[in-house]
Amino acid sequence: MADKTNMQYGDPKAMVQQAVGLFATHTQRNTTMARLTGSMPAGTSGAEATLRKQTTQHMPIVKCQDLSKGKGDEVTFNLLNPVGGYPIMGSAYAEGRGVGMDLSEDRLRVNQARWPVDAGNTMTSIRSPVDLRRLARPVAQAQADGYVDQSLLVHMAGARGFHDNIEWRVPLNTHPKYAEIMVNPVKAPTKNRHFISDGTNGVKPFAVNAGEIDLTTTDLLKMDTVDGIRTYMEQIALPPPPVIFEGDAAGTDSPLRVLLVSSAQYSGFSTDPSFRQLQASAMARASQAKQNPLFLGEAGLWNGILIVKMPKPIRFYAGDTIKYCAAYDTETESSCVVPSSFGSTFAVDRAILLGGQAVAEAFGASDKAKIPFFWSEKELDHGDKVEVLLGLIRGVSKIRFAIDHGNGVQFTDYGATVFDTAVPIIGARN
Repeated sequence: MADKTNMQYGDPKAMVQQAVGLFATHTQRNTTMARLTGSMPAGTSGAEATLRKQTTQHMPIVKCQDLSKGKGDEVTFNLLNPVGGYPIMGSAYAEGRGVGMDLSEDRLRVNQARWPVDAGNTMTSIRSPVDLRRLARPVAQAQADGYVDQSLLVHMAGARGFHDNIEWRVPLNTHPKYAEIMVNPVKAPTKNRHFISDGTNGVKPFAVNAGEIDLTTTDLLKMDTVDGIRTYMEQIALPPPPVIFEGDAAGTDSPLRVLLVSSAQYSGFSTDPSFRQLQASAMARASQAKQNPLFLGEAGLWNGILIVKMPKPIRFYAGDTIKYCAAYDTETESSCVVPSSFGSTFAVDRAILLGGQAVAEAFGASDKAKIPFFWSEKELDHGDKVEVLLGLIRGVSKIRFAIDHGNGVQFTDYGATVFDTAVPIIGARN
């Protein structure tokens, strides 16, 4: 009689079921990045979704899972540039005076990433009080989830920064494998999406003074900074589109953008006497957004900006290099450094204001499991040793277009704007 309960080692169905479980666990993970993720409709369904006014395109992270075998390792996405012009009035001749339309294009690649885990050998299993083979899956899953969240954060910020410890799954940009691990180029913020804290007006466009970022140790993230962010967003042409969370009843009438801040930025901001009111505002908005967890906990809502802690800081210490774009009409990157006066007690942290469609995340289908995640177990040395492996096929890129702003074409990070501020730190390189 056939065994209906157990699945033998090496059974391909076991690998697929394991991979499906891993993918489901990953997509349902309870992290800030997961809560900022929507979906990117593929093919003709995208037009249909737009006509039905679905809100998934208004999330900061948009996904494409339509890459299958034979479709290559790239995703292309397009933007219809804003169209200007005035109406033709009365009986004036209209034929032949139609306004032209122009598409901008960007693209991203996917690549395979894998995490092998040594599950021990025969003697290890005898001596160990735990089942190492069973522990291997959550170890590999945690590695993959950390890599996914951190690579999203780095692409949003347009920099890896120099904060580094054992919790990072993305290495410093000086690491020889950095570019390969990030899959797509990490793009410094465009000039019209890069700001710094300013003691007079709250924020100002990114500026350099004698080769150093134009910040002092007193240019912290404060209430005035957030007010300045909102003022800029309301006054510039073609600001980042607002974020509309699924089920948010106030999403259209009271649009939001999400400000990811480091723990150090958050700590300084939360000392303001008004911060408790900001938390109450976030809780109240949560009741209108089906208790979306992003509004709960330590989030604060101020002037249309939802302030949320980011998982890891994008930090630059004294003497570290910061990349920036010096002109609106080019992606050419220039460099400056953090002033030496910041010493070992201050650093520069990057806050990220997210609107809709800030980054695109594409997944490819593994030929092993026909989904992005795949799992493998292999016995080595005549069955004495076991190694397990989790892999995925994926790529991320910040969404950027060359957009006609009416007074010229500007390279524009579509949904991501960054704000660099000073922060106090507890020690050098921490």
